[in-house]
Amino acid sequence: MTVTQLPDPVLQRTNEFTSAEAVSTSQLPFLDLSLLYGSQEDRQQLVGELREILFDHGFFYLRGHGVRPDLISQALTASRMFFALPREAKLEIDIVKSAQFRGYTRIGGELTGGRQDWREQVDFDREEDFAEIGPDTPAWKRTIGPNQWPSAMPSLKPIITTYQAEVTRVAIDLLKAIALALGQPEGAFEPLYKSAPRQHLKIVRYPGRDVARSEQGVGAHKDGGLVTILLQDSTEGLRVQRQDGSWVEAPPIPGTFVVNTGELLELATDGFVRADVHAAVTPPSGIVRYSIPFFLGASHEGHIPLIDLPPELKAVARGVSSDPANPLFRSVGENHLKARIRSHPDVARAHYGDLIDPDAATSAKATQTHGVNDV
Repeated sequence: MTVTQLPDPVLQRTNEFTSAEAVSTSQLPFLDLSLLYGSQEDRQQLVGELREILFDHGFFYLRGHGVRPDLISQALTASRMFFALPREAKLEIDIVKSAQFRGYTRIGGELTGGRQDWREQVDFDREEDFAEIGPDTPAWKRTIGPNQWPSAMPSLKPIITTYQAEVTRVAIDLLKAIALALGQPEGAFEPLYKSAPRQHLKIVRYPGRDVARSEQGVGAHKDGGLVTILLQDSTEGLRVQRQDGSWVEAPPIPGTFVVNTGELLELATDGFVRADVHAAVTPPSGIVRYSIPFFLGASHEGHIPLIDLPPELKAVARGVSSDPANPLFRSVGENHLKARIRSHPDVARAHYGDLIDPDAATSAKATQTHGVNDV
């Protein structure tokens, strides 16, 4: 299947999103993951509910996930402690130092839809060694490598990696349930992530409107992975856009995560599964909001297949829409690198200049070679 290269009217509408727009307070649906481990009747109930959610929403509250409340509290507390560090301690792990797009981003340092997001954050992924890079190595392999950790806060690593492992477990169990809901074997998605699951996690701080220069906490977008598991503190800010263009609040509810499906699942199901547009608005003046989104993605060396859905599901699949300025690729690594370069032009300039301006990179290389020969 070729991704439809047509402007997505929903994405077009989101470019003009402001917090002044009418927003519904009706809640997203709920799903109890503990049903997956119950009786056959429990699993059938889960599969039926999830199939409807995947088609209609793509966003839902998840309970029965089994992540310990004390670990959730530790992760949020560690996030607050990191962002309270002095500026120089945070800049020790500046994301610009990492060709892997891991590390600290200052407020306004990330772009969504070409506009600044008014939040500061730290990006982590799976702990791994640098990939071996040769002259013919695909550019996306440069994104393989270690995380950056602040020396001023040694407790951050064990807390974040423990929490990361737990939400990875939850996300994989969710993929098993999603496979069943799509009429597939429970392990249908396992080949996509088994070799090296992407475990992209952010700790995020949104300052209030007295500090931010925009109401765009993070601009309207779809997530690019398989599933996202979002932990929010007690402050509202997340909004989800429905197919008709209206916005729905997704306030924090204790004991739950907000889950949404990503573009890779939309690709794999020819649009039966929704990857909904969503955004976060800047908190009110004097209020700070913290969140920890986790994005389970496919292994970067993989390609996203088109799943053979049951006839009744295939008949209602909507196809995949794509912004012409930001097309989707079935090559996972290619998709990932494209998204990161768009979001972090500073990192791209520092480490991917040959992709941004190949002619300039070639000229610089020729000049360097010529200089060496002259010596």
